[in-house]
Amino acid sequence: MGMVTAKYILKRILMVLAGYLVAVLVGLVAVTAIYAALSSLPNAPAYFDVMGVSPIAALAVPPLGMFIYFLTIVVTGAQTLVFALIAEFFALRNALLHMFFAAAAAAGGFFLIWPSTAEEMDAERWADIGIIAAAGLVAGLVYWLIAGRDAGFRRPLSPGQ
Repeated sequence: MGMVTAKYILKRILMVLAGYLVAVLVGLVAVTAIYAALSSLPNAPAYFDVMGVSPIAALAVPPLGMFIYFLTIVVTGAQTLVFALIAEFFALRNALLHMFFAAAAAAGGFFLIWPSTAEEMDAERWADIGIIAAAGLVAGLVYWLIAGRDAGFRRPLSPGQ
């Protein structure tokens, strides 16, 4: 493996990391926006209002915002790393694939934070899972825009090579 290939792999690793960190931030913004929008619907649960205004608390108390950001990284990092490696090794560049995986990673992270029994799976809980997964779709699109559309550890050959 030559120096050019090593540089290319390092560049891909940095792009994956940057894409993930930005996607997590955008995903958290999307969660808030979705809750805020849904809180205006009739019969919306009262906690939707709280979720919609939570960024004010995160901005007023920066350590709280950083805690939420890092907690999200902790609960979604492992599954995201697995997919990122698969995407890089197999040069998977499909936007929908990245969006689907991010939705699954977000929902999986939600289950890690709030595990439940079958009796607790009520309509509000399913709504929360759907909201988190929808925010994951947004995060997956952002990740794809930054790193996923050029996925692949193998450097593409230039014409004539």
